[in-house]
Amino acid sequence: MSIMITDPALLAQLNAAKGAIEVGGPDGRVLRTFIQEGYGKMPPGVKSPVSDEEFEEARKQPDSGITLQEFWQRMQSDGKWR
Repeated sequence: MSIMITDPALLAQLNAAKGAIEVGGPDGRVLRTFIQEGYGKMPPGVKSPVSDEEFEEARKQPDSGITLQEFWQRMQSDGKWR
């Protein structure tokens, strides 16, 4: 879902915010929490099953990949990258 914000004051608040942003309704209930992170960073508490070293090695060999289907089969079988 996409929501466009057109209120300049709200846009300024969002742009100036540091860290997590909680969006709530008038009753004070938090609807969603958004965390501003750089592109490609894992969310807090989530660890990639593929190490940085394995990613670097894969980047050096662009023609030696696997299909997405093969990747998911490996992840479902044991949760480890081989």
